[in-house]
Amino acid sequence: MGRPREFEVDVALAAALELFWRHGFEGTSLSDLTRAMGITRPSLYATFGNKEELFRKALDRYLGTFLCFLVDALAEPDIQRGMERLLTGCVDTQTAADHPPGCLMTNGALVCSDDASGVRRQIQEHRQEKERAIAARIEQAKQEGQLPPDCDAAACTTFITTVMTGISVQAAFGMKREALQAVARKAARCWSA
Repeated sequence: MGRPREFEVDVALAAALELFWRHGFEGTSLSDLTRAMGITRPSLYATFGNKEELFRKALDRYLGTFLCFLVDALAEPDIQRGMERLLTGCVDTQTAADHPPGCLMTNGALVCSDDASGVRRQIQEHRQEKERAIAARIEQAKQEGQLPPDCDAAACTTFITTVMTGISVQAAFGMKREALQAVARKAARCWSA
């Protein structure tokens, strides 16, 4: 029988998430992780697997904790209100004071080299899943008559996700919440045009 764990798994995972969010996958060393998580390398490997597996777990936690607004926004009956909630939720999440600014997925994807292609692939799969959900909601709005039949759902989806990515980059660079909320509201008013 192995020794019992001497650390709280959720607390350690939250610390790893914070580091990956702040420094990206490659900018976070194993030494940084073990120090912040309060564990040894053998404990990290035994509990979380290798660094890439730990990142995957941190990414899943990020998606389940910080991107919940996406599900609520896409469930909004009014498509215009839903897209506004999507963009303002993006701003709220990426400018909150209790965690690093910006988006873990955007921050992580922008600094991944070829050596981290598995991480980039994980991020890309989640981005594509998000894009499919937005496109499906736009198609639904077309079927419901909320958008014109000739509305290009793919172009609208690209517009929305491009604005979301821009918001995350600007938030990471320190742009204030109020300025980004103004951008989100403006984009929400013109997205379907």
